[in-house]
Amino acid sequence: MSKMELRLAGSGGQGVILATVILAEAAVIAGKNTAQSQSYGPEARGGSCKAEVIVSDERIGFTKVQHPSFLMALTQKSLDQYGQGLPKDCLVLADDSLTIPVCLVENRVVKLPILRTAAEKVGKAFTANIVAVAAVNRLLGLVDDEHLKEAVFMHIPKGTEAINGKALEEGFRLADSVKAE
Repeated sequence: MSKMELRLAGSGGQGVILATVILAEAAVIAGKNTAQSQSYGPEARGGSCKAEVIVSDERIGFTKVQHPSFLMALTQKSLDQYGQGLPKDCLVLADDSLTIPVCLVENRVVKLPILRTAAEKVGKAFTANIVAVAAVNRLLGLVDDEHLKEAVFMHIPKGTEAINGKALEEGFRLADSVKAE
């Protein structure tokens, strides 16, 4: 990996911003260069939310994502909005509840049950962002799993280590199911 430009999108309250903070932190722990940014609507919960992170082995000259190499969308609105105009080699990860827009037919698209896994397998819907960061990291090979785990545990509330550890394992398992295909 030389440089990856990641865009994660969903709605406020899904933990998309925290997900990019964790990915950026994990990259720093791993000795990589990183830049993280976010934007969201005026609503605290339920409005559109987008967060980005650049991870690079080289120095980062411009800190905003210009040519995404990866897009993750957790809501239909975010997939429809941010799926437009992506480079053809951009990997798209969408929750399996979403309908893939026609504009993405030439991209590599992976659908995973991120939201359902958090709710049903982990037992807490609020862990969807941790399921997602594990899947993203494993799919892209950004950092070692241990670096990611360290970053997750730096940013979660005390006393939630067990449930978030389970969310990580479920996210790794989801990504591994794609790699096995």
